[in-house]
Amino acid sequence: MKRINIFFLLLLAGYILLAQHTVEWRYDRTGIYSKETGLMKSWPANGSELLWHFDGLGRGHTSVAIDQNQLFITGETNERGYFYVFNLDGKLQHKVEYGSEFVNSYPGSRSTVIPNDGKLYVVSGMAELFCYDMQSLKLLWKKNYAKDYGAENTKHGWHGPPLIVGDKLIIAPGGEKYNVVALNKATGDIIWSSEGAGVMSGYGVPIYLSDQQVPQIVVMMSDYITGLDISTGKLLWKYHHTNRFREHPNTPVYSNNMLFCMSSYGKGSVMLRLINGGRSVEKVWEMTELSNKTGHVIKHGNYIYGAGEKIDWDCVDWQTGKVMYSDKTLAIGNIIAADGMLYVYSEKGEMTLVKPNSQKFEIVSKFPITLGTDQHWSHPVIYQGVMYVRHGDALMAYKIKN
Repeated sequence: MKRINIFFLLLLAGYILLAQHTVEWRYDRTGIYSKETGLMKSWPANGSELLWHFDGLGRGHTSVAIDQNQLFITGETNERGYFYVFNLDGKLQHKVEYGSEFVNSYPGSRSTVIPNDGKLYVVSGMAELFCYDMQSLKLLWKKNYAKDYGAENTKHGWHGPPLIVGDKLIIAPGGEKYNVVALNKATGDIIWSSEGAGVMSGYGVPIYLSDQQVPQIVVMMSDYITGLDISTGKLLWKYHHTNRFREHPNTPVYSNNMLFCMSSYGKGSVMLRLINGGRSVEKVWEMTELSNKTGHVIKHGNYIYGAGEKIDWDCVDWQTGKVMYSDKTLAIGNIIAADGMLYVYSEKGEMTLVKPNSQKFEIVSKFPITLGTDQHWSHPVIYQGVMYVRHGDALMAYKIKN
């Protein structure tokens, strides 16, 4: 009997550990919530059940981050930035002020919190990086991208969350000397700094490519897409890619030596292939049609799904760049995926469930997001069968699993 009980407890502990996973920016920067299963394939006619909502986040466009069954999100009130800590039932546990926030064009917080190894990393729209202890919420260290690295803030405020690989916390401030920097994630001390391509940040959301002969980080700077050796910061390659505002808010998408980078303001997208063990790249195709400011894309199967910059939703062949369709049924917006379905949140506040289909934009269900304020720009988050949607000062939790 004791053996059975011990075996049961071990299984239960394993299940709990599996269920409690960390969610950062777009889950793991891919936008694909791969651990979510058993989700509804259609929603009730009157919309998914609203489990709870919280009003009073202040202004902001950030998404929820999740670790240890706690929700973390930021907001701006009276030019000050705060991060909030909730439990899964929506109870506010803590509210912590971190500093000045961006209040010029489209005011509010911008960069999603990154939880990692018992710490929280918060980046303000004023280009300051804060490291907090997750339990005590004590400030451990902070950095100012302008003062510490010679960076210039972007026109619409700092967006890019840092990337953590092992003990390294990667940022791309865009200074002349400290263009891309690896910090010790525990102390904030510099491990290496790189002059990179020598241009300012284009919002700088790095991703990590671990499967190349030279493992590397990739980041879109203002005028170049760049690849840097994760160990040393050495610039491996750069590819010229810019637009009239030198801004690239979308995170690159990588799969099997192919790297998709989407820009905006008429520039469009480019597909690169990494060659020579990751030491260089070559262009595979490029197109102007697939181009948006903040919506990102999803790779599902052999296709890319995402919004165009103007009024359409596109499906594009990953290998060739062939446009399979452009559909104007729904207003443009952002997109994530889970359990074989696409979740589209339009700029008109329509939360939409879409079945991946390379022949047509196949809407299954939708309902309006009626709470909250300002723009519908924050990306939805899915965790343990619940979808979290932030709209300005409101955070909502919807049941999407039977």
